[in-house]
Amino acid sequence: MNPISTDGKSSVIRRPFGLRTALCLLLGLCCFFAFGAGEIHAQTNNQSFSLNIGVNGLNQGQDVDGAIKVVVIMTLLTLAPSIILLMTCFTRIVIVLSFVRSALSLQGTPSNQIIVGLSLFLTFFIMAPVWEKIDHESLEPYRAKQITGEVALERAAGPIRAFMLKQTRPKDVELFVALAKLGPTPADKLPLKIVIPSFIISELRTAFQMGFLLFVPFILIDLIVATVLMSMGMMMMPPMAISLPLKILLFVLVDGWHLVVSSIVQSFST
Repeated sequence: MNPISTDGKSSVIRRPFGLRTALCLLLGLCCFFAFGAGEIHAQTNNQSFSLNIGVNGLNQGQDVDGAIKVVVIMTLLTLAPSIILLMTCFTRIVIVLSFVRSALSLQGTPSNQIIVGLSLFLTFFIMAPVWEKIDHESLEPYRAKQITGEVALERAAGPIRAFMLKQTRPKDVELFVALAKLGPTPADKLPLKIVIPSFIISELRTAFQMGFLLFVPFILIDLIVATVLMSMGMMMMPPMAISLPLKILLFVLVDGWHLVVSSIVQSFST
């Protein structure tokens, strides 16, 4: 019997959601998904597809070789900027320009972006004859399908090798030839694995020599200013406060950027 409320009207007491009801609903959902999955599988049995990711999905040896070639090409493309910059005159130029900024005791003027940009454009200017020779001897015949890719690479390596060997000290070349245990070899037949590191260390040495010559006049200005201040008894006056304007004035009066850039460009023509 339903309980009677105080106002004389009967009211039904709603029972809470029981455990038995929940189990029945859960069992019904399981049956629905089981039969539904079976029907879907029966309908799509003739239209199945598979997806394989990675080397395990490759069934033929040629596909594996192709995947390895793609990985190698992507790696070379990632390292290409560094390789190209180290095989050109960029290394010497950017180091010398950095020495100029340090010799002037300037922290951020000119900025790194300006130094790198100027170095890149000077590199394009200096390397233009080499790149034109590569385009004429290697790229044009390859685009015309007159030579294969291997022959094109071999011809392209010739002007680059000649440029690097022209700027490399024989002592550095002999060092890497001895380390590689390579016999007597003509200069035009030396592999790039020997020419490139020899060229890099030679460029570093030349750049540091030019940087030292740039530091000499500015160091003299610092010494003269410091000596004058000490002789006048001005111990608390920082020498940098006076020497910095004098160094900038000297650099502007002698047209320093013109001299530096002309010296860098002429150093590659010798």
